[in-house]
Amino acid sequence: MSVDGGAVRLGDGVRADEPGWEVDPDDEWGVAVVATVGRQLKLRREAVGMRAAEFAAAVGYGEDLVYKVEGGKRIPRPEYLERADEVLGAGGLLAAMKEDVAKVRYPKKVRELAKLEASAVEIGLYSNHNIHGLLQTEEHMRALFDVWLPAYTEEETERMVAARLARRSVFERSPAPTLSFVQEEATLRRPVGGTMVWRRQLEHLLELGKLRNVSIQVMPTDCEDHFGTGGLIEVLKFADGSAVGRSDGAFSGRPVTDPKQLRILELRYGMIRAQALTPRESRAFIEQMLGES
Repeated sequence: MSVDGGAVRLGDGVRADEPGWEVDPDDEWGVAVVATVGRQLKLRREAVGMRAAEFAAAVGYGEDLVYKVEGGKRIPRPEYLERADEVLGAGGLLAAMKEDVAKVRYPKKVRELAKLEASAVEIGLYSNHNIHGLLQTEEHMRALFDVWLPAYTEEETERMVAARLARRSVFERSPAPTLSFVQEEATLRRPVGGTMVWRRQLEHLLELGKLRNVSIQVMPTDCEDHFGTGGLIEVLKFADGSAVGRSDGAFSGRPVTDPKQLRILELRYGMIRAQALTPRESRAFIEQMLGES
């Protein structure tokens, strides 16, 4: 049994419906996109005189899944749209919807964050609970999601991993943004996923730290006067001079754009960077951890 397209392939080649790819009802844009795609699929199917059961058999999916996709209740995978395009002779019109549908796969909050990261010219991040998502290896991500309670389904995990991996495109942008990270020592010492996954995560940090536009600093646990006790801090600045910030310990954790509120977050983040090990010292610290493991 293998997961493919939000469904499980059965022995007869037909895929049965499986939970995990429902549309978030609070995501208005996502709901609209999936509803439009579903409506187009249904219109195309009816235009060629094919019943839902016949179409389901032709594309290799369960009839129930077909009804959910056409009703805007399920997010179709690219493979589903490609197969539907072939079966219905749409000439590429249905397959062309893959780009918009791919965006809907990711939760609304993740899409909004990725959009901000994609346009920021400077990003400052402080993380004290886990290694920041932008710095995580895929193995590390999966290990974190696997221990979440209540447990995620396999499809939910795949969706979240895909969303987090997509955000890493920020490292490939040109012109490259300035990225600075401060990680609590404890987040680096926790062997998430076991020794080998942990070692590869530390090696990944060293590789990212070699990038000219990336700065990674470690906040030692024995720092007495610590300005990061309020939790995570994120500050993103844009080319037009605007900025947005967020902190677990300020303004109820909501994103802020007011200059006075941003100055508070920038002050805290600046003090945290000043207290942390320098990038060179941090690199040596991580290398030492690898040598001890």
